[in-house]
Amino acid sequence: MAADPRGKAETLALRRRLLSDSCRLFYPEDPIKIVRGQGQYLYDEQGAEYLDCINNVAHVGHCHPLVVQAAHGQNQVLNTNSRYLHDNIVDYAQRLSETLPQKLCVFYFLNSGSEANDLALRLARQYTGHWDVVVLDHAYHGHLSSLIDISPYKFRDLDGQKEWVHVAPLPDTYRGLYREDHPNPAGAYAGEVKRVVNSVQEKGRKIAAFFVESLPSVAGQVIPPAGYFPEVAEHIHRAGGLFVADEIQVGFGRVGKHFWAFQLQGEDFVPDIVTMGKSIGNGHPVACVATTQAVARAFEATGVEYFNTFGGSPVSCAVGLAVLHVLEKEQLQAHAASVGSVLMELLRQQKAKHPIIGDVRGIGLFIGVDLIKDEATREPATEEANYMVSRLKENYILLSTDGPWRNVLKFKPPMCFSVDNARHVVAKMDTILTDMEEKVRSCETLRLQP
Repeated sequence: MAADPRGKAETLALRRRLLSDSCRLFYPEDPIKIVRGQGQYLYDEQGAEYLDCINNVAHVGHCHPLVVQAAHGQNQVLNTNSRYLHDNIVDYAQRLSETLPQKLCVFYFLNSGSEANDLALRLARQYTGHWDVVVLDHAYHGHLSSLIDISPYKFRDLDGQKEWVHVAPLPDTYRGLYREDHPNPAGAYAGEVKRVVNSVQEKGRKIAAFFVESLPSVAGQVIPPAGYFPEVAEHIHRAGGLFVADEIQVGFGRVGKHFWAFQLQGEDFVPDIVTMGKSIGNGHPVACVATTQAVARAFEATGVEYFNTFGGSPVSCAVGLAVLHVLEKEQLQAHAASVGSVLMELLRQQKAKHPIIGDVRGIGLFIGVDLIKDEATREPATEEANYMVSRLKENYILLSTDGPWRNVLKFKPPMCFSVDNARHVVAKMDTILTDMEEKVRSCETLRLQP
């Protein structure tokens, strides 16, 4: 295939003419035209190399040769739907089952995390015979209409909250109702879910499911207190609902200590449904729902088949198997634990040096840096966060912001991200923060601390 002959300006003009403005670009004031990727690096049309700190889709690294080879090899032989017998789909389901608690033993394959969460919602409603859903504040579970409805991050800017959706407080121990000084934040936040459940039941409504990202991401890289999920599950199960763990952003060894982020809540905790996407295919459109025999049998009892044209195709499953192989072969889960630990320590050193850093939180290669304007009020430093991202881009480092106020710098890099990468990024951040403090920029919130 010939090299792209277009200049960046022409590509941008065509995009503006042919694509909706709602399909937004990173760095809209000066977008980057990316033409190649390798490992934790992206390259623009001029050959400039950017360090990618945020692409959790390229889980084992951009264009990993073993994943590319697996897709190419299977494409040369067969790619068709899953209504024919094929070894790849059963091999893949078996390999996934080996990473999960024994109870989660039935698999559905799809194309995207949004499809996975939509199916999880259907499964829960069919099994329970109930309709209502409990979610966390600021949650995001996908872009289908059914999922916009259970994503406060989205529905508050659209049609608002449906009567069958019930929002519990985010278990955020830095900004939430119960903070780091609370003696039992897990119990306190779980108690808030119980309060929501009681309110739902008082209205004569019934709960089908509690949906939760195992580590809330768009909410600001939040780490729920250990023990929160098991207590919440008790309240939800008592109300006749199911517990759905959304691992789309954080599964597959990213947290380092465990293969799945929900396992941070205790070895004995098992969700009723787990959804997967993004990293599962390293950029190939693959997703999965894992659930119990009981939930699957209830879904089958409708007599209506579940069919997904591209879900579980031989190529998709070959890619998925390759990703699991690379994770194991390159010991990337352990790598995430060790590199993440170094990155966290380096960032904590910056927190001690720069008052604008209010909190550093995370585990493995899932880390958030919460920027503040005032230590006492913890007022979000949104402008400063945007400034930091822009300055890092000038230094060929790709980072982004998240959280309700877009003031949290988020790290979710490819799993091959190295200690040297961590040191490089933090050194640049230090330089930028020092420069911000020394120059006393016109922005009022960037003035020097007394």
